[in-house]
Formats: sequence, C-alpha cells, structure tokens
Amino acid sequence: MSLHKPRQLFIQGITLQGRSFRPSDWAERLAGAMSSFRPAGSAGGIAAYIGYSPYCVPQIVDSVKCVLVNEALREVEPMAWDFVMNFARDNELRVADAEDGMPVDPSAA
Repeated sequence: MSLHKPRQLFIQGITLQGRSFRPSDWAERLAGAMSSFRPAGSAGGIAAYIGYSPYCVPQIVDSVKCVLVNEALREVEPMAWDFVMNFARDNELRVADAEDGMPVDPSAA
C-alpha cells in the first residue's frame, strides 16, 4: 500500500484544440461507467449502485464540465484507471492536476 496521498486529476471537457467536447453529458457517462469501482468496505445495500464512485466524479470547474479522477483508482483497478486515461488521450482532452492546475499527459499519468 502506498503511503503518499493519491493525486487527483481533472479531465476537462475542452480538447487540446480548444473546442468543447461533445456529447454534453460525456462527464456523467464516464463517471457512470466507473461507478462500480469503490473503496474496499464501502457501504453496500439496495441503493449502493445509485451515485458515482468517489474515485471518478463529474464536476463543473470554471464553467467547464470535468471529471475529477482520484489516482487511488489505479490501485483499486488498474484497467479502470487505464480506461479513463485512455479516454482522455483518445479524445484529446485536457488533463490537469487538481491541486496545482498544471497540465498532465494522460499517456504518462
């Protein structure tokens, strides 16, 4: 288990060319696809499927639709992490560190 605090990244709904990414509900779709990846020991039950994983949450930042992705997802399910990062790379979306706002290369994340 890692002792460092997992970093958080924003996948922004803006392409590297500066265009808005479509469809307009892309962030909710991506976070919905990741909703089953949750921390060990998370509460289950009848309503457990309702809601997003804490590792992948849609948000609006400075009027831009984004998905906040926690690097802890990589430890829970490396293939899910790869899916999210490949989604950003394949769609040429901007990715930034949530703490300092610096751009991040999704291929290297």
